[in-house]
Amino acid sequence: MKNREGVPKLKGKHILIAVDESENAKAALLFVAGFIGGFRGIRATILSVVAAPDRDLFDSDAERQKWITDKRESLLVVLERYRQILIQSGFPKSKIGTELVVGDGRPVSSIILEKQKEVSSCALVVGRRGISKSEEFLFGSVSNALVRSANNCSVWIIEPTCGIT
Repeated sequence: MKNREGVPKLKGKHILIAVDESENAKAALLFVAGFIGGFRGIRATILSVVAAPDRDLFDSDAERQKWITDKRESLLVVLERYRQILIQSGFPKSKIGTELVVGDGRPVSSIILEKQKEVSSCALVVGRRGISKSEEFLFGSVSNALVRSANNCSVWIIEPTCGIT
């Protein structure tokens, strides 16, 4: 679709920011706030995924559920704090959504990509974790998986730098 001047219109104008409680996730959100805050017509969804640990790591299912509940509560606080940062940077309240998903054993990157398709975001933003090569080999890298598997959207991997956090 093109506007009156024949210039293609941006479609989507929706950014999905995947966060956790890490400083790198905070840096990614602050990057978006500083880089895009105040631009008109852009929507943002802040997403956090609780990667529920295996049942084998807990003595009982009740103990595992308590861990998930505690993690959800702490992430809801983080999501609200990040929402307020976007509001202060110029995003209208009505253009910011938050979402918390409890993982079901699938890779976190799969859940993020599923949500990206669901909200039709044109950009996906994550902080770079900075894991070692051996950790990446054993556990995988969410950002690498997103870059490899994302379709129909750009992926921004934000490296924390001086002055952002």
